[in-house]
Amino acid sequence: MSRFSKTILPALLGAALAGCATKAPPKRAEIHQQSGTLTNFALTNAWKAGATAGPIADNWLDSFNDAQLTALVAEAMTNNPDLLVSAPRVEQAAQYVRLAKAAMRPAVNLIGVGGLNMGGGDISSALQGISLGASWEPDLWGRMRYGRNAYQATYASAQADFEFGRQSLAATMAKSWFTAGETALQVQITEDMVKSAQELVTLADKRWQVGPGNEQDVAMARGNLGTFQDNARQMRLAHEQTLRALELLLGRYPAAELKARRDLPGLPGPIPAGLPLEMLERRPDMVAAERRVAAAFNRVGEAKAARLPRIILNANVAAIESSILQLKDDFENPTAGAGAKLIAPIYQGGALKTQVEIRTLEQKEAVANYARLALRALGDVENALASVNTLGEREQLLQRTVTDNQRALALAQASYRVGKTDLRAVQQQQLSVYSAQLTLLRVQSEQLAQRANLHLALGGSFETPATPLTQAATK
Repeated sequence: MSRFSKTILPALLGAALAGCATKAPPKRAEIHQQSGTLTNFALTNAWKAGATAGPIADNWLDSFNDAQLTALVAEAMTNNPDLLVSAPRVEQAAQYVRLAKAAMRPAVNLIGVGGLNMGGGDISSALQGISLGASWEPDLWGRMRYGRNAYQATYASAQADFEFGRQSLAATMAKSWFTAGETALQVQITEDMVKSAQELVTLADKRWQVGPGNEQDVAMARGNLGTFQDNARQMRLAHEQTLRALELLLGRYPAAELKARRDLPGLPGPIPAGLPLEMLERRPDMVAAERRVAAAFNRVGEAKAARLPRIILNANVAAIESSILQLKDDFENPTAGAGAKLIAPIYQGGALKTQVEIRTLEQKEAVANYARLALRALGDVENALASVNTLGEREQLLQRTVTDNQRALALAQASYRVGKTDLRAVQQQQLSVYSAQLTLLRVQSEQLAQRANLHLALGGSFETPATPLTQAATK
């Protein structure tokens, strides 16, 4: 055995087994500190727009108590085209993790040669033999482990992005479903307004015929009728378009054949909003951004380790025979051997150093992007909370407005019955009632939509997850 095999090879093998420990990526608090922006305010204070105290809850879809909506969301999770596109990306990320792990294991190859020499020029065709070889590159400096860790973080990021896509789809389905109920009610109200406007045209025409009225009153009544008829057609189109949008989300043909409910579900009670820091810890898109920082950190470690020497260990055993070549007298079958190869980068034109700088800049970009997404997420919650509060106040005002208009309608009808006023005043007041009801309906529908937006912004899942996302992402 050579001196290299006796002395250097055992030393290299010992170094390979010892290896260098990889550094852990920055924690969430460290990312906040590195971003700079997120240290300008406290994330442990209550929300400025006001919210109910308590931890953020999952399974918010059931709070609307709408079995049909729950069934439609389940259908969308299976058939939505966008999710069908996104799902393979998660699996691709998982396969890259497997490839990274495979690179850290020994490679074993079996090679066989054989043939007949028919007088041709290729003497090797007369050799017969088989060789079993193994090679392994010890991860001395953690280069391959950093690469594996980067792929694992990328996989976790893809999982979190996919989960946020599912939650966004559930919120979109809920909002579209509420809009479908709203437009169905709007169609009904606008059609009632058309009937009242038609009665006003009839009354104006009769008054003109008997004397008190005039042609101007008739023209104005017909003009108003045309406006209400146009509004009714717009509402029918809006309802059909909402149904088509829902069908597309469900992966169905957009035929506007889905049967929407003819009312709105009740608004659930106040929801606990937790604290800003809790939202950043559980919202899937923020978990994905944090994992992207971890992936970028590991890529920096991988690039730094690539500047250090590499060692490749190999061993083989072979048996070779020949019918026409004379092998050396001291050649023994089978034969075996082991060795090592050292690869040390000396000069690469600055490429390796530049690669480290590039990866470092990518890590800074990932941290800055995390801060950008965090600010946007905080804004999402504050805006949703403010909208929920304002819409609640508006609903109370509009409820009183509807009640007042209905009272005025009742008084107008009483005056008509005793002969104090004509039917035109009754019909006009009826139109005022319809108008107030439409405004109230829009606010009630928007309340439901903003409730779905708030759940999405807080990071609460529409279902009860089997494993908390933050735990799954760090495994």
